[in-house]
Amino acid sequence: MSGMPWLLAAALVAAGGAVGAMLRHLLSRPPLGPVRGVLLVNLVGAAALGVLVGLADALAPWLFLLLGTGLCGALTTWSTLAVQTCELGGRDRDRAGAYLGATLLLGLGAAAGGYALARLLV
Repeated sequence: MSGMPWLLAAALVAAGGAVGAMLRHLLSRPPLGPVRGVLLVNLVGAAALGVLVGLADALAPWLFLLLGTGLCGALTTWSTLAVQTCELGGRDRDRAGAYLGATLLLGLGAAAGGYALARLLV
């Protein structure tokens, strides 16, 4: 962010990232487990980031760094989705396809819904 010291920007991203990563870890444990937990964090993160992008003009740059780049960036995970899809595909290709498709479609819907909601509020 222009005008913000780079160390402050990095600290904001790191603080948000620490919380996001911790939440992802906690939600990937029982009772949800890794597949449902990662699906949940990806959908919640997509919706939250949609809201933040929709409110970007009204948000302070430091808040977007903390919540958008940091928290949502660490909460959501493409790499885990890819690995879990491959693992599921080794056991049940139909379930793997459904998991990937549901994550992509529901994630896009959550992001679009969050964005639309935020634009209504601004």
